[in-house]
Amino acid sequence: MAQEYNIEQLNHGRKVVDFMRWDKLAFIISGLLIVAAIAIVGVRGFNWGLDFTGGTVIEIALEKPADLEVLRGDLVKAGFDEPLVQNFGSSRDVMVRMAPVSGPAGTELGNKVVSVVNQTTQQNATVKRIEFVGPSVGSDLAQAGAMALLSALIAILIYIGFRFEWRLALGTVLALAHDVIITCGLLALFRIEIDLTIVASLMSVIGYSLNDKIVVSDRIRENFRKIRRGSSYDITNVSLTQTLSRTLITSLTTLAMILILFVFGGALLKGFSLTMLIGVTIGTISSIYVSSALALKLGMKREHMLVQKVEKEGADQPSILP
Repeated sequence: MAQEYNIEQLNHGRKVVDFMRWDKLAFIISGLLIVAAIAIVGVRGFNWGLDFTGGTVIEIALEKPADLEVLRGDLVKAGFDEPLVQNFGSSRDVMVRMAPVSGPAGTELGNKVVSVVNQTTQQNATVKRIEFVGPSVGSDLAQAGAMALLSALIAILIYIGFRFEWRLALGTVLALAHDVIITCGLLALFRIEIDLTIVASLMSVIGYSLNDKIVVSDRIRENFRKIRRGSSYDITNVSLTQTLSRTLITSLTTLAMILILFVFGGALLKGFSLTMLIGVTIGTISSIYVSSALALKLGMKREHMLVQKVEKEGADQPSILP
């Protein structure tokens, strides 16, 4: 029979942080952020990239900075419909994005754009990259990206539904949805271009956030089975305190690597790394104040954990983190 521990013994006499003291405030802030994120997406929409809209992207290197407004106007006069002209990486690197056009594409279209740029800036511009995506391909990629995110969430729901008691499982799923919604709202707010790398970063955010929430949920379930005395409120705080050092070390290490990628990764990885920075930060906070707090509000108790099927191996002697 497994040895029983009271709260002080389980936490090795260390102070227990009262995380749940701020659960009501956290719910209010999370609710407001979700509403704001949905409103921003509805009003501003996403800045869909070439991968989803189709069209042409031409990256040009200039000898010295140029006036982008003048350059944009000359491209319109040359017959290009609503070109998007912006710097990337440095003031001498210019990216021109255009909607799908009939007629020349690829190298011929790039040469035509460079010709206009040279006439406007009186420089010898060089083409660094030309990328063309048809509108039908962009539509297929958009559907595939949405299905990938939906499939990931469904697979996670099935997994944690079997792994944990339903209150913990529901808290984890809602916390993941919370992370994705708020991250998408910030993507729309900052007008970050949504391309396939952003979809990959959202998948990475889901995976990272899920891992953190499973660690916390597993500790909560474990402590409910081992602590003889103490309310659900106290046991939740003990569990979060025990996993706090692990959460902080993992999150800070991950954020440091992502920040390095954001600073030195170049223009093409700015969106990916920024999305990861936002998602990891929100996911770390939601592991405490959405996933765990919501399970507690749903009435999580010791008897719910005791009636749940215990895994055969390791159930008699669960590990204890100092």
